[in-house]
Amino acid sequence: MDFELSDDQKAVRDLARGILEKEVTVERLKQLERDGAWRDPALVATLADAGLLGLVVPAAHGGMGLGLPEACLLLQELGRVAAPGAFLSTLVGALALARDGTEAQQREWLPPIAAGDAEFGVALVDAGTSDPAAPAANAERNGSAWILTGEKRWVAGADRARRLLVPARAGGETRVFLVDPQAAGVRLAPHRLSTGEPVFTVTLAGAAVPDADALAAADAAARLHASTLAAICATQLGVSERALDLTARYARERIQFGVPIGSFQAVQHRLADCYIDLEAMRWTTWRAVEHVAEGRPAARACAVAKFWAADGGARIAAACQHLHGGIGVDLDYPIHRYFLHSKSLELALGGATPQLVRLGRDLAASGPAELP
Repeated sequence: MDFELSDDQKAVRDLARGILEKEVTVERLKQLERDGAWRDPALVATLADAGLLGLVVPAAHGGMGLGLPEACLLLQELGRVAAPGAFLSTLVGALALARDGTEAQQREWLPPIAAGDAEFGVALVDAGTSDPAAPAANAERNGSAWILTGEKRWVAGADRARRLLVPARAGGETRVFLVDPQAAGVRLAPHRLSTGEPVFTVTLAGAAVPDADALAAADAAARLHASTLAAICATQLGVSERALDLTARYARERIQFGVPIGSFQAVQHRLADCYIDLEAMRWTTWRAVEHVAEGRPAARACAVAKFWAADGGARIAAACQHLHGGIGVDLDYPIHRYFLHSKSLELALGGATPQLVRLGRDLAASGPAELP
């Protein structure tokens, strides 16, 4: 399996890294935190001007026409700088529209996403079930509309999103609906993660969704879930990569007993363990991305990748925090930001144990398969 980046992918990565390392400085993040802001309008505008918010938007709608691998490269770079914003859900939403949306839906929503004028939310955590293939949220036909009931949790950016992508049971299938979070029958209850990110419980109490706002593809929900898992893993990869970079640099520069602490064997062993976890995260993440992007069965690959993003990411975050010693608890120093982001991503759509449970149930039902 060849995970070498193409020239276009390298160009996306290098463009994103150049912009983000210049724009998302520690001082800028501190100012946003002081202001209580999770969104940086100037950064959104800069990324839109560079074409990066339209990565997965077809050229006919003002974008680059690329796919999930390129979106994950951008998300990895956003993770490296711990950038705040609804980038993950908006990119995943744009991909779902480009792949499974009707022509009318694409014309309406993809151009403003590419221009940075529209954000999307993804409502995948269902209050009534942990099975993404069978959400408890329900959709019933009523003339030319669908009436949605149910509750979704931990929906990022629902207050600013123009639409939420909401999977719900519609008869014998699961469909994805574009729900206006400001519509009648939709209630938002705000919460805030330890990172400062606002998330919401979305209660659907008879929310009416026109037929025109339902994604056409019958398997759109499964692809939306798999794409979101892959995107979370890619973001966690960037977070962990930068945390380890910061820690390795600190170990080289921090002098104790007249020598750098990186010369101590215990520190070296801890860093080596982090590197092994990081490489496992990298391999499993890109394997999952490849499976989803190529339309191959991806449930197991995504569960394995999310397990490593959760389990390995948690070990890296803890080790990096510990190896910084006292300075690790100083909020003026950036390492705490990566610990908090890593913890949030670890738990998103299920931590390590739920992924093992999902894998175990699948294996028990269908048996092990050959490595594709």
